[in-house]
Amino acid sequence: MKVTTAILTGGGEGTRLHPITQNRNKHMVPLGNKPMIFHAIETAVDAGIEKIYINLNPGETELQKHIGDGGHWGIDIEYFKQEGGPQGLAHVVKQGEDLVKDEPFLFYLSDNIFLEGIKELIEEFESGNYDCMLA
Repeated sequence: MKVTTAILTGGGEGTRLHPITQNRNKHMVPLGNKPMIFHAIETAVDAGIEKIYINLNPGETELQKHIGDGGHWGIDIEYFKQEGGPQGLAHVVKQGEDLVKDEPFLFYLSDNIFLEGIKELIEEFESGNYDCMLA
């Protein structure tokens, strides 16, 4: 089954990156000439992702303001609040469960950069008989 949907992390507190993240979302920290999360979005799009859901901390507005609806990348991006605030990665997946339904999906930590991309990993998952692939 083809993987066309992704959940990207947009929450968390970024405490390990203080003082850089004291006044901004860690996913908006510039890497090269653009925010880290832009690299993650582009990597997902290059791997065939067409729909992205991004989790947000309650009260977060910075990511939506800068990323928008995904039109810039030719995809659809929606946001969902991580109810109760940051509670770990499994909580992000649980919160996004109703959004992805029974579709296979990519779960991408947006503050991680893959220099070689992830297209080959997605292709391996699609061609194999996997329930889950962690990388």
